[in-house]
Amino acid sequence: MEPFMDPAEQYAMFATDARDSPCFSEWAAAVARDEEVLAWLATLPPIKQQPNLVFAAARWHGVPAPGPYDALRSALLDDDGTIRETILSRSTQTNEAGRMATLLPAITSLGLEGPISLLEVGASAGLCLYPDRWGYAWRTEAGEVRLGGEPRLTCAVRGALPPLPDRLPEVAWRGGLDLNPGDVTDEDAMAWLENLVWPEQDERRERLRHAIAIARAEPPRLVRGDLLSDLPDLLEVAAGQGPVVVFHSAVVAYLEPEGRERFHDLMTGLVADGACHWVSNEGKGVLPRITETGPPVPEGHPTFVTGVDGRAVAWTHGHGRSLRWVAGS
Repeated sequence: MEPFMDPAEQYAMFATDARDSPCFSEWAAAVARDEEVLAWLATLPPIKQQPNLVFAAARWHGVPAPGPYDALRSALLDDDGTIRETILSRSTQTNEAGRMATLLPAITSLGLEGPISLLEVGASAGLCLYPDRWGYAWRTEAGEVRLGGEPRLTCAVRGALPPLPDRLPEVAWRGGLDLNPGDVTDEDAMAWLENLVWPEQDERRERLRHAIAIARAEPPRLVRGDLLSDLPDLLEVAAGQGPVVVFHSAVVAYLEPEGRERFHDLMTGLVADGACHWVSNEGKGVLPRITETGPPVPEGHPTFVTGVDGRAVAWTHGHGRSLRWVAGS
């Protein structure tokens, strides 16, 4: 997802990236060819033109999904302002707990001893702050590696074996920073998160409901703030509880290119000062200085690139379904 691309290019790319959802893939491909709908999108601020947000807003107001593209098209072109208002007032905060199956090996590779502090940038409702409350099943070429109990987050491991943990992490402190933190006790906010799950993906919906239940039992500390200016203050709070791992997933893409560079510099400076470790998980073009430290990503291959302290260690599926460890390749 690249929210600042030309809309036709963005939707064409999303049609490929969203192959896990035949409905969204079909809708995105059709939008990319539809001059009238593209003109309607062009009236929105660039950050609000993204497929996930537009499709979710349409679904929120009754457009069936899975369903025909014509229903989406009519809803957008005949909109009385209702869908537009939802697009402008809401945001895409996927908060996919399945990503922990790819993030945990990256955290394990740090070799930290004892309890750790987890600080998520762009935390939404903080549902990815509980890697110690799930079981895991990594399907490797040598067989399945299991950790913990049910329910399990499953992940297909391709290629070299990553540093899979032999025990669940100890988390002394968990918190996050977000421009608009989600409240797990707010039924409307959680219904919106569920609405963001792609239409055919009932398993992800069930996982989201379980993640919400976990967070409601022990809410994390979530702070409203900007990652470019407010992170150091929260980092000081986290540091009092144990070694800090700052992590994020599908968040930096929402920054303009200049902001992405500033964030990269901020994080590498904090790592160099020994203030924290940094686990990043973003689309391959979002933090290019990290992507370039790993093997070249094949042209046309949609992937997230996971980095540890500024160096690429893995290629991952955006929702945590697969992992290819590339560190040392």
